[in-house]
Amino acid sequence: MVINLLNLFFPQVCLACDTHLNDNEKHICTYCRNDLPVTDFHLEINNAVAKRLYGRVNFQYATCLLWFNKKGIVQHLMHNLKYKGHEEVGVFLGKWLGEELSLIEGYRTIDVVVPVPLHKSKLRKRGYNQVDKFGQEIAKALEVEFNSEILIKTKATATQVFKDRLRRILTHQEDFSLSDHHSLKGKHILLVDDIITTGATIEACANQLLAIEGVTISVATMAIAE
Repeated sequence: MVINLLNLFFPQVCLACDTHLNDNEKHICTYCRNDLPVTDFHLEINNAVAKRLYGRVNFQYATCLLWFNKKGIVQHLMHNLKYKGHEEVGVFLGKWLGEELSLIEGYRTIDVVVPVPLHKSKLRKRGYNQVDKFGQEIAKALEVEFNSEILIKTKATATQVFKDRLRRILTHQEDFSLSDHHSLKGKHILLVDDIITTGATIEACANQLLAIEGVTISVATMAIAE
């Protein structure tokens, strides 16, 4: 009854389309949930994420949950996550992908989940890293450590989702560093991010992590831009 009254006076809306949610819906309406462009890349080794990183990153596995289309429902979800404080989007997507990955033998060899970091100035302004909840839920599903301290963003850069590939790669080459080279020695690291576009951010982060002796890198993102 209390929940119904709250919905009456403070209606919850779908974070993908802004329509009012029914009492039995949470975060995303049933229509949008069924309409999300799921990739199922975790079931396919030679998928679009792997192809985008091939020859640039020495990785074991690579996947993402959703396709990202400009002005589509996934973009709306990402906007609510990154700029409107709706970290529950990251929780929802992390639980979803984490459950899928926990069923796959290769991903069960992962030892630690590491998110792509934000620069400290952007973190102060936003108040949270939009990738953290996503990564934490995947780590819970895989029953492994979540480490948001090892990677450091050293340069503050503007959002670059639709910059050309060469410019983006050059911009990110020296944007990241490691807090230490020992704590993750010999580990299988799952590097997580929100959207993979050119792959430059993942490449820069992965190359830093690969400087740690004996590490293996796998990659998982919320979405991939077409």
